[in-house]
Amino acid sequence: MILRRVLPPVALGVLALLGWELLVQFAKIQPYLLPAPSAIGKQLALVLPGLWAATLATGSNALIGLIAGSILAIALALVASRLRFVDQLIAPVVAAIAVVPIVALAPVLTNMFGATSETPRRVIVGVVVFVPVFVNTLRGLRQVLPVHRDLMRAYAASNWQLTRTVTIPGALPYIFTGLNIASSLAVISAVVAEYFGGLQNGLGSRITSAASNSAYPRAWAYVFGAILLGLVFYAATLALERLASRRR
Repeated sequence: MILRRVLPPVALGVLALLGWELLVQFAKIQPYLLPAPSAIGKQLALVLPGLWAATLATGSNALIGLIAGSILAIALALVASRLRFVDQLIAPVVAAIAVVPIVALAPVLTNMFGATSETPRRVIVGVVVFVPVFVNTLRGLRQVLPVHRDLMRAYAASNWQLTRTVTIPGALPYIFTGLNIASSLAVISAVVAEYFGGLQNGLGSRITSAASNSAYPRAWAYVFGAILLGLVFYAATLALERLASRRR
């Protein structure tokens, strides 16, 4: 059963890499346009220790920003679902955050916190993940059936008991929908934030450095590391969702 689920995407990936290699070789595509997978693989083996260190640096920033942004989003969604005036106050702010461009925010935060601080990148990740988690969590918290709410009130349950036993468990699928989206966005935003200065220890800075030195296969090797990091974050979120669903 597992083999049947894993084999098709693996076979598709192998065929895609083979087609990529043949296209580059026979069409004589220059490396600055598209390096061959074989060249990328050679660079991947050469930069493996540096790739691991860069992945840990970017991954730690993405993880901290994801956790902080998600906790803040869920907390504010709980408040907004209970108090209508808070919802009306937060809604314009969330809409404004949703359209904030990373390319404009990253240099400003780097100047504010200094080029040797990881805080700007973590703040950027937190800002990016806040919106999908908040929107989906708030939508889920509003899905509680009135009959369930009335039943808990008939049992003289407090607001906290209603939230803990009915509202939050019912909203879990929506919360994890937001987290699944945010997990991928966290890695993307962490990598992009590294393009605009600061410490040269992450995947984004290594990609720009390799590309500026015309080492395009090496740059693609670091891109491969970013892809793997994004898959790890997404798989971890799916595992947490399955765990929470079983407990629920």
